[in-house]
Formats: sequence, structure tokens, C-alpha cells
Amino acid sequence: MDGTRPVFYYDFSSPYAYLAAARVDDLLPVRPEWRPIAFGVIVRRIGKQPWSFKENRNRDFDEIARRAADRGIPEVRYPEGWPVETYSLAPLRAALVASDDGEDRQRAVSRELFRIAFVDGRHLAGLDAVLDAAERAGMDRARVRAAIETTEVKERLRAQTDAALDRGVTGVPTVAVGDRLFWGDDRLEEAAAGLAED
Repeated sequence: MDGTRPVFYYDFSSPYAYLAAARVDDLLPVRPEWRPIAFGVIVRRIGKQPWSFKENRNRDFDEIARRAADRGIPEVRYPEGWPVETYSLAPLRAALVASDDGEDRQRAVSRELFRIAFVDGRHLAGLDAVLDAAERAGMDRARVRAAIETTEVKERLRAQTDAALDRGVTGVPTVAVGDRLFWGDDRLEEAAAGLAED
């Protein structure tokens, strides 16, 4: 191991990121840094069409359902209007605010946000859902509500997203190990093997 810490890039709009978040810490031999990024911004910048916008997306729905069942994860439910009507930067900003309380708090808030989106099937575009997740993870609602609207938090999310793009990240979930990028929930084992070799 060369001391390089892996980075787990994620966005709460992705059910594949939800699946990855459930096991990334257990699979990788080094605990990764969780780094929220705005996938919606990346999509616009590079002109990419996500699978969820395509006509043949049922194949992915079936694959996601199969993986969840195989791993004992609750059945994946999608918020009404997902993904077009449900995308929001607020949950990403909330995860950044949580990171100020430490990595464990960030993970707790992030897992709650994923659970609300893909287990409860609730819109994260609604601020109440975001604040519910933060509160369940032990944070003060009023503090989170105020913080996610600050210029500082908005700029941090923008900077993290820009840095991910500069690094070559074009989708979520992605695990970065040094100069290598492993994009996809199905690449976590490969990322783990890469880390073990270093």
C-alpha cells in the first residue's frame, strides 16, 4: 500500500451509488473518503445521457433489483418523477455540512439520504426529506437548513465537482485509487483488488 487513500464519489440521484454505498466500506481494504459530487452538473458539462434517461432503462432496473436482492438490501423504490423531477443539490450540500462533524456523521447522513430516496421512495428535492435524514443522523435541522444555503457550502460542492471532472470522473459511483478510476457498483471488487496490490 502506497498510502494513497481511495475516494468514493457519489450522488444521491443514483441507485447504483446507493448499492455501492451499502458495501464500499466493507469491500475496500482501506476506508475510503466519501466525496459527494453533483452528477447532474457533470452530465451537462460533458453532454452525457444517463442510462435513466434512455428508453431501454428497464434492463438497468432489473439489474439493480437483482443486486439488491442478492445482497439482502431492501427492495429499491424510486421516487415519483425520478430522475428528472427529483434531482437536487440540497442533499449533496447536507452531506458536506455533515462532513464538518466528521466522517462518521457524513456517512450516517449519506446513508439516511440514500434510504429516504431508494427505500422510502421519497423526493430528495423536498427540503423536509433532506432535513429528516440529517435529524435521524443526529444533526440539528435548523443548523443544516441554514448551512446548505451558505455560499461557502455551495462553493465547496462546486469545487469538489470540478475537481472530480478534472480527475476524469464521468459517472457515479466511482472509486478513485491514485490515478485509476473504477466507475460502477460492479467495479468495487476491482478497486479493492487494486488497493490490495499497492
